[in-house]
Amino acid sequence: MQFRTASSPHLPVAPSVHALMRQVIYALLPGIAVAAWFFGWGILVNLLVACVAGLLTETAMLKLRGRPVARFTTDGSVLITAMLLSLAIPPLAPWWLTAFGTAFAVIFGKHLYGGLGYNPFNPAMLGYVALLISFPTEMTSWLPARTLAEAPPSLLTVLSFTFLGDLPAGVLHDALTGATPLDYTRTHLAQGHTLLESRESTAVWALGGPGWTWMSLAFLAGGLWMLWKGTIRWQIPAGLLGMLGLLALVFWAIDPDRFASPAFHWFSGASMIGAFFIATDPISASTTPRGRLVYGALIGLLTYVIRTWGGYADAIAFSVLLANLCVPLIDQYTQPRVYGSRRQP
Repeated sequence: MQFRTASSPHLPVAPSVHALMRQVIYALLPGIAVAAWFFGWGILVNLLVACVAGLLTETAMLKLRGRPVARFTTDGSVLITAMLLSLAIPPLAPWWLTAFGTAFAVIFGKHLYGGLGYNPFNPAMLGYVALLISFPTEMTSWLPARTLAEAPPSLLTVLSFTFLGDLPAGVLHDALTGATPLDYTRTHLAQGHTLLESRESTAVWALGGPGWTWMSLAFLAGGLWMLWKGTIRWQIPAGLLGMLGLLALVFWAIDPDRFASPAFHWFSGASMIGAFFIATDPISASTTPRGRLVYGALIGLLTYVIRTWGGYADAIAFSVLLANLCVPLIDQYTQPRVYGSRRQP
C-alpha cells in the first residue's frame, strides 16, 4: 500500500478574504434583524440602497483602475462597508443620503489609497463622518423604538418618504423622529438636569434605551461568535470596552448625577458594533498583539472623552478615525520580540 504525504509546511490554511467577510456578514445578521424589528422598514431600505450604491461604485472604480471587477466585487468587503454605514444612518433618511455616503466611503476611504489592503482609514466610518458633518439634521433624526411609537411608519410610508420625500397628509417628519438615548441624555445634562431626571423619560434606560439595548446585545452575540470562530482577535474589543467602562466607572463613582454608568456607555449607541465590527477592521487597525490592545484602549478613551465633553454624542466614528492615524506609531513600538533575539537597551 502506498501513502502520499503532502509537502511541507504543514500549517493551517489561512481563510480567504471572501470567507472572512462572509463570517462578518453572518455575525451582523442578528443585529440587523433586531434593528429592523425595533426601528422599522427604514433599516432594511437603507441596507438595500447602501449595498446597491456600494456595488455600483466599486464596479466603476475597479473599471477606472483597470482591475478585475468580478474578483473584487465578490469578496464581500464592499458589502461590509455598506452594511456598517447603513446601520448608522437614521431609518427615514432620504435615499440620496445613503447612496452618497456609501459612494464617498468606497471612493475616498478605499480606492483612492489603492483598494482593499491599502486604506489607512475605516471606509464606513469615513463615510459616516462625511455625512454627519455635511447633513447633521438628517443624520440625527432617528425614529423612536417600536415600543415607544404610537404608530410605526408602514413600508409604504417609508418608501414614499425615502424615495419621494412625501409623507401621508397630516403626518410631520418631526413628529415621527426623535433623539437617541445618548443625544437625549446629553441635551438634558447641558440644561442642568441630572441623569436620574433624564431617565424619567421612557426613551432612556439605565442600559441605554428601548431598542438600543437589545440591538447592542445582538451585536455582542455576533461579536462573541466571531471570537469563537477566530474571525477577530480579543484584544481590540477588550481594550475598547475595558477602557470605556473603566473611565465611566471612575467618573460615575465621583458624580453619578452627571456621569453615566459603564453599562449605559456599553449598551448605548455604537459601542458594541464599534468594538466587534468596526474597530476590528483588519486593514486599518493595529496588527501586533499588544498594539491591538493599545489601539482598542485608545478608541475607548477617545470615545468617552468626546461623549462626555466633546461636541458629538456617540463618538465611535471619530475615535476610530483618530486611532487609525496612530496605527503606524502603535505598531512600530509594539513589535513582538523575535524568538532568540535580545531587546535593544
